[in-house]
Parts: sequence; C-alpha cells; structure tokens
Amino acid sequence: MTVDAKQTQNWIVGGGIAGMAVAAFLVRDAGVPGENIHILEELTIEGGSLDGAQSPAAPGAFVTRGGRMFAEEVYQCTWDLFSSIPSLENPAVTVRQEMLTFNARVRTEANARLIDKNHKILDAADYGFNATDRIEMMRMLALSEKALGARRIDELFSEHFFRTNFWQMWRTTFAFQNWHSAIELRRYFKRFIQEFSRMDTLAGVRRTVYNQYDSMAVPLQRWLLANNVDVRFGTRVTDVDFTDDVNGRRASKLSLETSSGRSTLELGAHDYAFITLGSITSDTRYGGNDTVPALVRDRVDHGWSLWDEIAKKADDFGRPNTFYGNVDENKWESFTLTMHGDTLLKRIVEFSNNDPGTGALMTWVDSGWLMSIVVPYQPHFPNLPEDTNTLWGYGLLIDDEGDYVKKKMSRATGQEILTELVHQLGFEDILDEVRATTDVTTVMIPYASALFSRRVPEDRPKVVPARSTNFAFLGQFTELPKDTVFTVEYSVHGAMHAVYELFGVDKQIPPIYHGLLDPKVGVKTLESAFR
Repeated sequence: MTVDAKQTQNWIVGGGIAGMAVAAFLVRDAGVPGENIHILEELTIEGGSLDGAQSPAAPGAFVTRGGRMFAEEVYQCTWDLFSSIPSLENPAVTVRQEMLTFNARVRTEANARLIDKNHKILDAADYGFNATDRIEMMRMLALSEKALGARRIDELFSEHFFRTNFWQMWRTTFAFQNWHSAIELRRYFKRFIQEFSRMDTLAGVRRTVYNQYDSMAVPLQRWLLANNVDVRFGTRVTDVDFTDDVNGRRASKLSLETSSGRSTLELGAHDYAFITLGSITSDTRYGGNDTVPALVRDRVDHGWSLWDEIAKKADDFGRPNTFYGNVDENKWESFTLTMHGDTLLKRIVEFSNNDPGTGALMTWVDSGWLMSIVVPYQPHFPNLPEDTNTLWGYGLLIDDEGDYVKKKMSRATGQEILTELVHQLGFEDILDEVRATTDVTTVMIPYASALFSRRVPEDRPKVVPARSTNFAFLGQFTELPKDTVFTVEYSVHGAMHAVYELFGVDKQIPPIYHGLLDPKVGVKTLESAFR
C-alpha cells in the first residue's frame, strides 16, 4: 500500500527496544517526521528489559537483570538498525562499528565453561553424546512445528541427553528448562546451529562495551530525541479499541492513564498504532545483602494487562495466559555483585585463565541452584567508580537447596548467595574479605523465560494480523516464523517487519540466517556431535 508518511501520526505503545526500533525505522526508512511519532511509556525510562542502573538495594551498587550475548550471523536486523545510531561516547562511530572494534580487541574464548563440585574445570569440548542422543536430536530437527505441537523438551530426549556437557552449556547459555517448549528448542538449534561447534568456548559471542542499556538503549534514545520523536513517560495504555468492516481491521481508540487521570485518544484516518504485548521483566523485585526479593505471582505491575484486554477482541490476538500462567516454570533469579576492590575479581581471573570480558559463562554443573556467572569487561557501567568492579550471575534451579547454603536460592539473601558462590569457586580463604567488600543485588523475575512456555501457533499473534490496515503488535510474544525469542534480534526484527509492511517500505528485511545451508557449518556441527 502507498502511505503519505508525512501525514501520519504514529502511536507506539511501550518504550522498550521494540518500540524504539519502530520509531527509528519510521524516521529512517519510512520517511515519517519525528514529531509525528509518539512513544507512550508507563515507566519513567526507556529501554524496557535492556536495563543497567544503580541498584535500588544499596547506595553505590549497580544491577542488571540480565545480560545479552549477540551472534554475528544471527543479529542482522539489529546490526542494520545500529549501523545508523551514533555510539555512546563517540558520535563519529556507530554502535555497530563500536561493537565490531571492541569484539576484535576483546575476544571471547572461555577456558572455564563448566566446573564440577570439586572446583575442577571440566573438558567442555567433550560434549558427551551417545548414539541415542544424536538420533533424538536429528528426529527433533526433522519434525515440523505442527507435529511437535505443545510438547516438552523432556518428552523428546532420554535421560542421558540431559546429563551431557552439551546440554549443561546449551541450557545455561539460553536459559532453557527441561520442561520448556520443544518448538522453541528446535528453532534455537536451527537458528544457532553455527554455535554447536563452539559451545565449549562461546567464541561466537559478541558483546557491547558496557551493559546493553548504556551501549544500546541510551544511544538509540538520543538519536530519536535528536530527530524530534515525542516520548511521553508516565503514560499507560490500558486498552485499544478496534473496528472491523469491509475495508479491513483498524485500531480506532487508545485508552490512556496518566497522573492527571484517564483519557482516550481517537485514531484518525492517517494514524497508526504499534502495540507491545507482554513483558518478561514485569513484576521484577529486588533484594540486597540482607534481604530476599519477593516473588510476585498475581501480576501486580501492568506488563500483561493490556494484552489481556486486547486478546478479548479477536481470536487471532493471542493467548497471554499461556505465557504468564505458570510462574514456577518460568521464574529465575539473577544477581549482580558490586565489588569494592579487586580481590575476588583477580582470583576468578587466575582460576579461569580469562581476563574480564573474554570468558562468557562459567557454570557449576553440580550446584543445586545450577549457578552461572559472567565476568564482563570492566567497567560494565560508564559511571563505575575507581576500584569498583561488577559481575552478573543467575540460577536456573532456584527452588532447590544450595550445596553450602542449605536453603532455596529463592529464599537466600544476597550475602548468602555470595557465600554459596565463593564456596563453589573454592575461595573460602577470602570469604570474609569478599563479604565485607561486596554489595549483592538480587533480582526475582517471575516471567524470565515465559516466552519458552509450551504453546501452539494460536497463542502468539502475528506482527501484522490479517486484514490489519493501521496496527501491528510488537515484542517477544508475537509470531515471527523461524526466528528465536529471548533475543534483541526478535524485537528489532518484529519492529522492522511492522513498519515495512504497514508503510510499504521498498527495502528488504535481512533474511534469517540458515547455518545448515553453509557446508562448512554443517561439517563442524557434525564433527561436534561426535565428540
């Protein structure tokens, strides 16, 4: 369709990476004036799940809820976007160029990917497959998504597969639980097939210079504001009305709530709506050195309420309950250490033989909490004080008992989680000093891996639903065939798809990378399967 972009008013619900990407593509590729683009964000900050900030638990401490690992081959829409965005500290260099330069200098090559209960670094290159494991993987890849349906991962594999080094690395790299969707695992296997041969070193990982909020969200926000995009914080969209007639379906009204009260916004003939659905970081709660983060089960925040209302309007607008309906299957807990001094950092570097930023994940395969940590390149925050360092970690089995702290991770204080980590490392001789000089911020995330919930195709709406004339859905809970959720790429890909389709942008969306079509990747994958 032909759209007079300069006559449109565009309303973007949600200021996360998907919403910001829509705004950028509208300006850059659709020719929409920035002042005709309006981002409506309930919070007081953009970036959504791409966070990185001072900790609410302790002055002088820092926190990220998660960390993102990028892959050169997979993140083509992300690279496309950030090739246009000036970097945080040098406007002459784009975010994309900055990442290329940084990763050429600070290369990932993990030397301590897996560690056992005796503090021994395992030979992670020994994937541990037997013949049955290989057959089961081939069978899963051969089955269609329709045939897999809502089946669990552990319905497709024997017990031995879940004890292999490969699975310990794969599940902690991507945060899969054994009971998660087999469809999503199949998509990950196909989308990240090039990573099979380097799972033991994570040499394919690409990182940002700082945390993703400072290295990606802040530069993108600056660019949008420089292009006169209207960002309205403290603005919650509570509902969207739609009309359906012979000309198609369109969003006709937004219901708003601000500190001034409730209001409605009628969408005119030239208005468009881009609506973010769901949130994996909704209802996040924080704990500190001596406190435990609360687990919210009843959706106190508003991350899901809009989709709940929209889903009532049409059968193809998705089923949010599929994803938020089982907190215990999808929650996990992360923690950020703010180390005032370098004693612990130096010991980890010596133990792992990896400088900060080069080691990716370290996982304790026998730990009751299935604990993993990442030591990022320092400083991980641009305003980090001198002689202060941070690292990030998380647990997948947070309702199991720790090996040294005899309680569930979900009930442990920050200092208790730190104590467990130091014991897992075997650094008991510095425990007292580390405890005295480290602030721990814990983060309970009820829906952290909700996007891996077992599902059927109808549970996720299309980015641009059938017969839509002026609206699209955004975020991790939309359906993009063959692409993988839980990635920045998914949000950016969906944003690009929404803008290009609704505005008829004459520019190709980067195709999804198919590693199996590359003979070299196929050979390396086959070789790794027989390690």
